[in-house]
Amino acid sequence: MMYRRPRRNRKSSVIRGMVEETRLSTKDFIFPLFLLGGKNQKTEVKSMPGIFRFSTDLMLKEVESCMELGINAFDIFPAYTEDQKDKYATESHNPETFYLKAIQKIKETFPEACIMTDVAMDPYSSDGHDGLVKDGKILNDETLEILGKMAVAQAQAGADIIGPSDMMDGRVGYLREQLDDHGYTDVSIMSYTAKYASAFYGPFREALDSAPKMGDKKTYQMDPANLYEAMIEADLDTEEGADFLMVKPALAYLDVIRLLKDNYNVPIAAYNVSGEYSMIKASAERGWLDGERAMLESLLSIKRSGANVILSYFAKEFALLQK
Repeated sequence: MMYRRPRRNRKSSVIRGMVEETRLSTKDFIFPLFLLGGKNQKTEVKSMPGIFRFSTDLMLKEVESCMELGINAFDIFPAYTEDQKDKYATESHNPETFYLKAIQKIKETFPEACIMTDVAMDPYSSDGHDGLVKDGKILNDETLEILGKMAVAQAQAGADIIGPSDMMDGRVGYLREQLDDHGYTDVSIMSYTAKYASAFYGPFREALDSAPKMGDKKTYQMDPANLYEAMIEADLDTEEGADFLMVKPALAYLDVIRLLKDNYNVPIAAYNVSGEYSMIKASAERGWLDGERAMLESLLSIKRSGANVILSYFAKEFALLQK
């Protein structure tokens, strides 16, 4: 005789809903957006169906439509033309640059929105690397000075959260010190704590035209083979003042998300990156997968693994399904 029959708790949608262990909400998401200079500009990212680059005027409309759906947090990435880039990423802290002006405009228009920014040299660098390049090497400490100027400029423009994605050693502590010294003690740091040297970033680099001009990023991004190295990075980031720890990418690194969740008492974020988005979209377009179900299952797995916050290009699509 069987006394325990787990199927009894699966027999109807009502019961399944009552015992559901993991639930997704629009409140879990940060929606990454790509920003262009100019006006009335909107271009689709070819490798990311349904994802667009917007000039500031059209991004304001996009932000408004997302907030009406319950998405209130946005991570904004700028797409600069080659003529605006140089070796020292000087455009990144130019107070007149379109990225900083856009952050300021979005916060003025939607003060209740949470705006996250990206701190790394690659969108502004003629070398396409996250750090300063000299004789083929990425200089760590010299890069920090540039990142500090960038972070302070973004905070001054109105950023709520800065996201150092560069993977330079010591950058969280340096940026916290710079922000505090300039009076921005309430600006949060969401550190890209475990950012792996991944093949899944390709569509993002197309969106921003930010691929390295030489070499790769393996001397600063983490080796995909390593799990416990993430705890070294997490120890340093928490000691240096990070408010969130992020794992990037998400789906191939669910074990890393769980490791950090089980060992650190700060919120854990996960970046459901461009390649993860594009794989599902491409398969759905070919009829190989049910795109909606694959999206929901993927997002649920990220939340189930321990992520408090999910950065995902699916955020708006998910929110539309909740209406």
